[in-house]
Amino acid sequence: MKILAAVDSFKGSLSSIEVAEAIKAGIHRVSPDMEVLTIPMADGGEGTVEAMVIATGGKFITKEVTGPLGTPVKARFGLLPDGTAVLEMAEASGLTLVPEDQRDPRITTTYGTGELIKLALDHGATNIVMGIGGSATNDCGAGMAQALGVRLLDAEEKDLSYGGSQLDKLQRIDMTGLDPRIKDVKIQVACDVQNPLCGPTGASAIYGPQKGATPEMVKELDNKLSYFAEQFKEQLNIDVAEVPGAGAAGGLGAGLIAFTGAELKSGVELVSDTINIDSLMEQVDLVITGEGQIDSQSAYGKVPMGVAVRAAKYDKPVIAIAGSIGTGLEKLYELGIGSVVTIVNGPTSLKDAMENAANLTADATERTFRLLRTAKNI
Repeated sequence: MKILAAVDSFKGSLSSIEVAEAIKAGIHRVSPDMEVLTIPMADGGEGTVEAMVIATGGKFITKEVTGPLGTPVKARFGLLPDGTAVLEMAEASGLTLVPEDQRDPRITTTYGTGELIKLALDHGATNIVMGIGGSATNDCGAGMAQALGVRLLDAEEKDLSYGGSQLDKLQRIDMTGLDPRIKDVKIQVACDVQNPLCGPTGASAIYGPQKGATPEMVKELDNKLSYFAEQFKEQLNIDVAEVPGAGAAGGLGAGLIAFTGAELKSGVELVSDTINIDSLMEQVDLVITGEGQIDSQSAYGKVPMGVAVRAAKYDKPVIAIAGSIGTGLEKLYELGIGSVVTIVNGPTSLKDAMENAANLTADATERTFRLLRTAKNI
């Protein structure tokens, strides 16, 4: 029997490759000669760069860029052997880069994300895959566009300052300075939310509070995003306001479409295609997937769902290993996951479970494979 372990990270505890290696260790306790293929997975959020670089044998590049508060930060991106660059906007413009007492989406910028795109172009990227989860921003990609050479001008023909609070000052979009290499590169955005740009389910209302926005700020920012979207429509003849995913990362989804011609795609599908997971599915007899918590949300664009759907194409059985199990697993069973196994083996604190996640994962996998071996003999 040959097994594929294709799992997401256990956020805050284990990287995706560490989870996969723990699963492999558990299998080998039961069947030391079992062949286990391990491949890191991601859905466009945290860990996407690492997963794709490791899976393809690419390399990491670290450079200094402009952080969300306008101060320098070190950001990492990946360059794959086929010339694809893999970026995470959170590396340059992420919420974790802003101290809690300084979080204010009216002033944070995506300028550094634009600088990451330029760096990828400088390294000869022919295709860019970008994860846009975990943002600190609400500027509709204005900073990103400025870093790429777009001029966003106010009534006095001055460039807009950083932040979402500036968007309603825009009078003219000057695209003439846009880096000409943009037109020759394919930009695909790993986006697993369906939020429109504005309104009660838009960028500001849904994600603004976690970035430090008060109810008053949410209303202000929503109005400014709406104004900015109108300028896209009037000046660029691009209507992005209602595009599913346009509200991702504080409107960066909309900005990437309008300024760079990017395409928004399912993150797990994009990752699966880039690492050619189908070629591995064809080789194996059983697939193991998983993530930190599996629940009803896992059926909507998360790694277990994506892996199960791919496995079903080749009629491969799937087992999921999870740090914890929530409610609503029925949809996952319908998608092809045969069983979900939790690593928790008794009463424990979250802190202890996270600190011992590798051993607990190996233990849970061992129990699962002992059960499978017993069932085989019935």
